[in-house]
Amino acid sequence: MSEQESWQDRYQAGATPWETGRPDFNLTCAVLNRPILACKAIDIGCGTGINAIWLAQKGFTVTGVDISEIAVQKARENAADNGIKCDFFTADFQEKTISGAPFGFAFDRGCFHSFKSDEELKQFAENMARHLGKDGLWLNLSGNADDEPRDVGPPRISARDIVVAVEPWFEIISLTASYFDSNRPVAPLAWACLMRKRKMKDA
Repeated sequence: MSEQESWQDRYQAGATPWETGRPDFNLTCAVLNRPILACKAIDIGCGTGINAIWLAQKGFTVTGVDISEIAVQKARENAADNGIKCDFFTADFQEKTISGAPFGFAFDRGCFHSFKSDEELKQFAENMARHLGKDGLWLNLSGNADDEPRDVGPPRISARDIVVAVEPWFEIISLTASYFDSNRPVAPLAWACLMRKRKMKDA
């Protein structure tokens, strides 16, 4: 079974515990408290579009991408139901340059941490940098390796994994221990990492 088929099956079966029906508080706090000014934004692994829609409601021009066609169709329906204009695409972020780049802000809730090796994580970070404009910001939420071992839940990575992967392309503004917004009795621990794209030699 391909990765795309696997995600399709999960959305088909409704096995999507990360879909809470509300924007993740890590995103809302970062945008409102820093603040992050409205700009062109991309939501990687947008799912059913809740975070992208919230950003659009705050004045961002948002593109959402997900590997699941079912998730993208639901995102489009949710945006229409809320009277919100967002662009949603089915795409593998690692395999395709997303239309609309460069973006000023990227949000990734749980895509980066799905890669296993340092090299794959570095490739994701480099690809993210290519999609961002000068001084572009990336807010990443990843499963925290300090969480208790468990059979289900998000993949877990260490702070070291994040730093080593992103440092060539991003300046880390903040890396804090947090948790995923969740409907579970005990929310999975997370890293919330806000980064700024470094000035590249070819920029």
